[in-house]
Amino acid sequence: MRYFIELSYNGKAYHGWQNQPKAISVQEVIEKGLSLILKEDTPIVGAGRTDTGVHAMQMFAHFDSDMSFEESDLVFKLNSFLPNDIAIHSILKVKPDAHARFDATSRTYLYRIATSKNAFNFDHAYYFTKHLDIDRMNEAAKVLFQYQDFQCFSKTNTDVKTYHCKIMEAAWTIKNDELHFVIKADRFLRNMVRAIVGTMVNIGVGKIEVIDLHAIIQSKNRSEAGYSVPAHALYLTKVDYSKEIVF
Repeated sequence: MRYFIELSYNGKAYHGWQNQPKAISVQEVIEKGLSLILKEDTPIVGAGRTDTGVHAMQMFAHFDSDMSFEESDLVFKLNSFLPNDIAIHSILKVKPDAHARFDATSRTYLYRIATSKNAFNFDHAYYFTKHLDIDRMNEAAKVLFQYQDFQCFSKTNTDVKTYHCKIMEAAWTIKNDELHFVIKADRFLRNMVRAIVGTMVNIGVGKIEVIDLHAIIQSKNRSEAGYSVPAHALYLTKVDYSKEIVF
């Protein structure tokens, strides 16, 4: 049978979601827990590959097992095994061909920028000391809807077959003493959100103009875009699926 796991994690202690030869990952820790509890090798496939230090408020992964268990009981046992920075919320039986990554219809990310020094959120938001013009940054966000090829925001030397992404939502809002950027798309390239935010920060401080964003995107050149903002303020907040994947 195939099962979906819904989970969340604080990415501070991990080198991203995906297994790596010489670094600890979220995937590795969960696989160890599942394999120990189910008493069989249990690899999992995630809905995406968050980078080192990036968090997930909602992530999904799937695994296969012939073992008999109550989903709620496995949630309890897995949470008892896992460290405090990884939480399992539910385990759901799905159709045999359901895929956590390929069946996801969209993913949503949040980036938090703190506009004043705060002793309690420095680990969770990017403290930026210069004034940011949120109106200009929202103008820039609207430009994203005019394009599909976002190679300029992608990490170089990646193994993707296409740089095309469909942006469904992109906007900045003010939340108390923070600026929040929410972006939703059918897929994201490696480092894409952090590079987009870094470019918009450059626009927000007046380093470049909104109109310059067109040339940056059309260049398909990572060096033309802005810097990658720190990972600790980036959150995967939602992964959407069609209801047809569930039994």
